[in-house]
Amino acid sequence: MTPSERIDALIAGITDWRGKTFAGVRKTILEADKEIIEEWKWMGSPVWSRDGIIAVANAHKGKVKLTFMYGAKLADPAKLFNAGLEGNERRAIDFLEGDKVNAKALKDLIRSAIDYNQSRLKKKTTATSKAKKAKKA
Repeated sequence: MTPSERIDALIAGITDWRGKTFAGVRKTILEADKEIIEEWKWMGSPVWSRDGIIAVANAHKGKVKLTFMYGAKLADPAKLFNAGLEGNERRAIDFLEGDKVNAKALKDLIRSAIDYNQSRLKKKTTATSKAKKAKKA
């Protein structure tokens, strides 16, 4: 079973409001960038990646939690982050019953996370190139 199929099955198995919310969050994430990859990690967690992990989601009792791997590094002008605010790296959005997914703001946050991941890759590539040149000299 592919990660996407596992996520489909997970969502189908959540028969209350959390399943619908989870599906809406997933749809919004995938619409934000066509190169996002769905993964299945940590013994049953949906993960979305592009040039590194963007976010992980889980349905908990009373909420759907979307945790951004490097959320503390991202601007959040729409103030979507409402959980994990004390963390040094991660930030989360807890969706409660009746909450609407702000698709535009969530897509902007997803794109910001991708930009951050790509900037980290560029820094690693530059540092590796400098180290190789120094070793040759």
